[in-house]
Amino acid sequence: MLVKDQNNLKICISLGILAIFTLFLGNWEAFVENYYSSKIYPLLSEWLRTLSGIFPFNIGDWLYAGLILLILRKLFQRKWVVAGTWIFTAIFVFQLFWGINYYRKGIAAQLKLSKATYSRAEINALTHQLIDSANFYRKWIGQGPIQKMSIEELITEAQKGFKNATAQFPFLSIQIKSVKKSWLTPVADYIGFTGYYIPFTGEANLRDDLPAILNPYIICHEVAHQLGYASESEASFAGLLAAEASNNPTLKYSLYIDLLGYAFYEQYLLSSQLPYTEFENLVKENSSRMDTLVKQDRKEIRDFFNQRKNAISPISNELYDQFLKFQQQAAGIKSYNEVIAWYINYQKTKS
Repeated sequence: MLVKDQNNLKICISLGILAIFTLFLGNWEAFVENYYSSKIYPLLSEWLRTLSGIFPFNIGDWLYAGLILLILRKLFQRKWVVAGTWIFTAIFVFQLFWGINYYRKGIAAQLKLSKATYSRAEINALTHQLIDSANFYRKWIGQGPIQKMSIEELITEAQKGFKNATAQFPFLSIQIKSVKKSWLTPVADYIGFTGYYIPFTGEANLRDDLPAILNPYIICHEVAHQLGYASESEASFAGLLAAEASNNPTLKYSLYIDLLGYAFYEQYLLSSQLPYTEFENLVKENSSRMDTLVKQDRKEIRDFFNQRKNAISPISNELYDQFLKFQQQAAGIKSYNEVIAWYINYQKTKS
């Protein structure tokens, strides 16, 4: 028994060293840019997506659940070394299969974008632009309610968008595989997600109960994660490029109505110090500019999430916020809003 314990301890220590090594590996810029993001990760991602795509159901959620239960069981049994071994294994595999992506230069370097701040005038102009775009594509869709797309339809339209975008942005080339409905939809309100990527299996997962207009752009965001864009703002922006390249009005409308939420937040945040009458006029101007159907769709989205508010979701968001900060995302969960900065600076490069 003593020999077995010593062997288990050696394995635990070895895996601990490997896990720590991979945590620091991201600081080696030459390795990340020249090997990991351009060679190692694309091969791993393709292999994982092909393998997990064989299964019609989500295997990543079961893997997570099994791993958590196994570690908890070992901790409850006070088998600290075995529990540590599994924890270090999970960290090592996570970093190798995904975590190092948090350190890559990413889409900013690929598009030569600066992450400069933007003025109130620029965010006002963008907000008007997004309202006009949302109005245009909502009218194109028609007067009736938005029809919900199946997973297969979502994949088909997202694939077309990424294929079209590849003509201008070759780094967005991908064969979409392994996009699935999440098993966790019943508890999504407590975890606080609309979609998520599982690094251990390469699966992109979508919540199945959202208002119909949200999923077309969400799938583009999650596919961007499959491409290796770990930053939430960069995944949103890569998905934006694919959605804008699409010829499908529903996908484009999904993009613009999603971006509007971020734009309004940033616009009102920058304008919060204005005199009340000026701020009120700003809100009224946005409202009068927006088509009635767009207002109805936004209300449906607000009502959906307001009805599902709970005490646990803020805790989950805080945990995810801390995780993102640990993974070099200084803005934490607020990094989702940074897609607005990318978009403003991207448009400057086209003018």
